[in-house]
Amino acid sequence: MVNKTYNDLRQSSIDKLDTAEFDNAEFEVSELLAYVLGTDARSVDFREKLSEPVDKDVLEHFEALVSKRIGGEPLQYIIGEWEFYGLPFKVGEGVLIPRQDTETVVDVAIRKLRTEKDLVVTDLCSGSGCIGIALDKNLSCKRVVCVEKSDRAVAFLEQNIKLNNSKAEILHGDIFDDDIIDSLPQSDLIVCNPPYLTQDDMQSLQLEVTHEPEDALYGGDDGLDYYREITRLYKDKLCDGGMLLFEIGIDQEDEVMKILIQHGFINVRTKKDLAGIYRCVYGYKKDRAKIYTDSIIF
Repeated sequence: MVNKTYNDLRQSSIDKLDTAEFDNAEFEVSELLAYVLGTDARSVDFREKLSEPVDKDVLEHFEALVSKRIGGEPLQYIIGEWEFYGLPFKVGEGVLIPRQDTETVVDVAIRKLRTEKDLVVTDLCSGSGCIGIALDKNLSCKRVVCVEKSDRAVAFLEQNIKLNNSKAEILHGDIFDDDIIDSLPQSDLIVCNPPYLTQDDMQSLQLEVTHEPEDALYGGDDGLDYYREITRLYKDKLCDGGMLLFEIGIDQEDEVMKILIQHGFINVRTKKDLAGIYRCVYGYKKDRAKIYTDSIIF
């Protein structure tokens, strides 16, 4: 490799991932190479480094990471950090990877609540904290409480609160535990990206997704267990007029909307992500002090 550049190394590695049928080989190789070079794949510095001769130690490190990726380990776990809503989040084995799809949930909350002050937000099944922390940084929040059961996920959540200088609080426990529910504040917004994969989904996971924690993925035989229980248990933890906001899986919008409507939520809506897939469902707890004239949208 004495006469070869990092660009040569990059191209040969792209070919390896292409052969292994990776959809985004160029993107993934660039991210890995930038990581071992200590720079950003979108920076001028990275483009300049591509013309430099390959260092032996960098080569060994990079090739080891490429082998991990070909073996199915998620890119985000290999790098150890991923961006969500313009913020950095530490990730690794034991925590769900923040995804662009989930930014739709944050978009909805910000659009609906951006003029409100001193909001109280509860983020259930918080994982890395990406939703709760992003809302804390983009809304006027008095309190943001992130509820998470997994010890391993809580370790990342703690890191991410510090990394992003967030005032979000951690409540370590099971969202279905009565003591946890009782200890939560009355909230203006309760948001959740729950496990929502079905039994059939779990049998056909992509290899890299199998590295993520199963209890953050599996939502029961039909994928709807968490929506049913959270809506039932947490509707009374919302302030009058407060919003319940869920991320959903593909084709779950009708069933999740029905669950909210059956529990008395009004103005129930859904929202598509950038790929045109319905990605979240939200509704409002009726404010007994107001008279509503809006019809419910199915």
